[in-house]
Amino acid sequence: MVGFKEIGINKDLCKAINELGFTTPTEIQEESIPFLLSNNSDLISLAQTGTGKTAAFGLPVIQKTRIDNKFVQTIILCPTRELCIQICKDLEKYSKYISSLKILSVYGGTNIETQIKSLNKGVHIVVGTPGRTKDLIKRKVLKLELVDKVVLDEADEMLSMGFKDDLDFILDRTKSERQTMLFSATMSKEVKSISKKYMKDAKEISVSKINSGAKNIEHHIYNVSSRNKYEALKRIADFNPNIYGIVFCRTKRHTKDIANKFMAEGYNADAIHGDLSQNQRDEVMQRFRNKSLQILIATDVAARGLDVDDITHVINYSLPDDPEVYIHRSGRTARAGKSGISIAISNESERRKIKSIEKKGGIKFLNKEVPTGVEICSNQLYKMIDKIENVEVDEQQIKPFLNDIYKRLEWLDREELIKRFVSAEFNRFLNYYKESNRLQSKKSKKSEKKRGNGKSLTGFSINIGRKHRATPIDIISIINRALKSNDIEIGKIELNRYQTFFEIDKDFADKLKSNIKKIDFRGNEIILDSPMDFEEIPSRKRKDRRKSVRKISSRKKSKKRKKKKSRFK
Repeated sequence: MVGFKEIGINKDLCKAINELGFTTPTEIQEESIPFLLSNNSDLISLAQTGTGKTAAFGLPVIQKTRIDNKFVQTIILCPTRELCIQICKDLEKYSKYISSLKILSVYGGTNIETQIKSLNKGVHIVVGTPGRTKDLIKRKVLKLELVDKVVLDEADEMLSMGFKDDLDFILDRTKSERQTMLFSATMSKEVKSISKKYMKDAKEISVSKINSGAKNIEHHIYNVSSRNKYEALKRIADFNPNIYGIVFCRTKRHTKDIANKFMAEGYNADAIHGDLSQNQRDEVMQRFRNKSLQILIATDVAARGLDVDDITHVINYSLPDDPEVYIHRSGRTARAGKSGISIAISNESERRKIKSIEKKGGIKFLNKEVPTGVEICSNQLYKMIDKIENVEVDEQQIKPFLNDIYKRLEWLDREELIKRFVSAEFNRFLNYYKESNRLQSKKSKKSEKKRGNGKSLTGFSINIGRKHRATPIDIISIINRALKSNDIEIGKIELNRYQTFFEIDKDFADKLKSNIKKIDFRGNEIILDSPMDFEEIPSRKRKDRRKSVRKISSRKKSKKRKKKKSRFK
């Protein structure tokens, strides 16, 4: 088995990383480290999050640093404050037995004067975000004339976050004979552009399949309606009592809303997003790292730099538009050879996104039913029993209280005592899920559905939509006018651009078909489509839209003909 010593790492670094539990290099480390130690050529390294990229560039950078020369020799650029702090901490751990090595992290949101003082005292390696690094260069405090190594970590993220101009500014001010190391999960057009402009004859290393999901990650999908997403999230969390995970949302506002609801309902959760101060972000991150926080709710940008090996679940409350972002997210779990679960809470309208993720990531989602109340209560109960079985009893501390406790409980027999003890801890879940229904999570195979009142619903579509300035109230009015009643059971209504899908009581389907021909909407003839499964709507949209476009275009042509005729009259 190849170790770090065999690939060229010196004894001081080996001693430190062995204490951290690293005995054998990862694939990216085994490929990158010997190359970086043996020459000064540029390197492009493509690897997913969690593959050990920090050590892949960090160990060679530390080993090749000239300690006697107290000037900045290496600049490491990364997209976020959290990642900047994490890289700096990792480098400090690696260099534990290398005295006098100075490493400094520079990022926004903190006092720049403190960073300036540290730079003036002499620093060998600077880890910074592009914005703060640029600011320090402009102030002529951070001098790049002697920098001979530049590392661009998470280059794709820096470019997608709009740091291209800052990177150009920084790289233009370094000497041309420097060594540039670019680490990225993807080789996007922007990354290629940076590499062509600032790198010469770079060696390219690619680990595993680019954009592929880790083999030890299971990908689960829960298909629920949008209004049931939050309930599904709660049930997933309750079903996994030992969850230690990240919930990803699309926006800061969404993140705050979900986190506030979660915390208000007693979950051990908190949020991290761009509106928090640096101290608040550090506090939340620290609580999550030391596992005093069980669930972290975050945006993609805020979660950058969170380097934790034991995350059990990554939950996509909002699916990203870019499949590669999903792969990044899922890479937060199953680190250090462990297994993990990546979950997508989705609805039928997002099937194309799911297929795109499966294709680009080389993965397969497993369809899962949202856990029922019975299943959740069962898991929670057994978790509590395990906790009781494994609890450490401190005889000395509880001895003074035992006699009084025995006297107060002596009237209860063994079975009754167990029942009461379990109920005291367990009633919250029993009460909450006592009358819970199963959330629909699989596509229905029938076009008829039953409501709680026992009535069967069937689906239709009409050629009226948002383009015709229709609202759900207008659709209800059309149905009521056609059926000549205001008491008909109406189910879901979904307005699209050129048509609307809705459900009504099956018993009135024939009446609707015969009467709706007599109804118009603002001069538009209403065309009713045959019964359908409401869940199948997304697959029909494109076809139906083409029909509507053709009808509209034919109307425009007929209007033009009428205008021409009127000219000759």
